[in-house]
Amino acid sequence: MRLDKFLKVSRIIKRRTIANEACDQGRVTANGRIVKASYDVKVGDVLELRFGEKIMRAEVLRVSEHVGKDEAAELYRVLP
Repeated sequence: MRLDKFLKVSRIIKRRTIANEACDQGRVTANGRIVKASYDVKVGDVLELRFGEKIMRAEVLRVSEHVGKDEAAELYRVLP
């Protein structure tokens, strides 16, 4: 699954266009590498997102095309 779509489906970022822009601006890394929106997300990937001064790290636990609102948090685990 594409990174921008995963960020939207998992509800880490609300809109896919915003997720796409974050990737284009180099604010998203996967396993320590800056990646584009077309990056193929796999289980076990560690994503790092930078929102200004705040940094969020998350490990991908599951990849699914369609997920309900209440199940979205099960797709990833926030890392310290």
